[in-house]
Amino acid sequence: MQDWQLQDAKNRFSEVVKRAREDGPQTVTVHGQRAAVVVSALEFDALIKPRVSFVEFLLADTPDAAPWPDDVVNAINDRSADTGRDIEF
Repeated sequence: MQDWQLQDAKNRFSEVVKRAREDGPQTVTVHGQRAAVVVSALEFDALIKPRVSFVEFLLADTPDAAPWPDDVVNAINDRSADTGRDIEF
C-alpha cells in the first residue's frame, strides 16, 4: 500500500487509480494522517457484497449445488438435542 499526500494524489489521480487497480489499495494522507483509501472497483464490490452465514451457505439452493440427500436431512433432524454432561472445573 502506497501513501500519497493529498496534493500529489490530486495532481496524479490517474496514477493513483491505476496503482489501486494493479497494486492494491492506495492511502491518501492529509497533514501526515490517513484520510482516505482508494481501492479498485473489484475490491470495493467484494467489501460491500452481502455476507451469508455458514448455515445460509449450506442451505443455499444454487444451480450448481447438489440437493441434500434425504438420509442426511433425516439424520440432522433426528439427532439428539442433548448438549452433553456438566463438567466441574
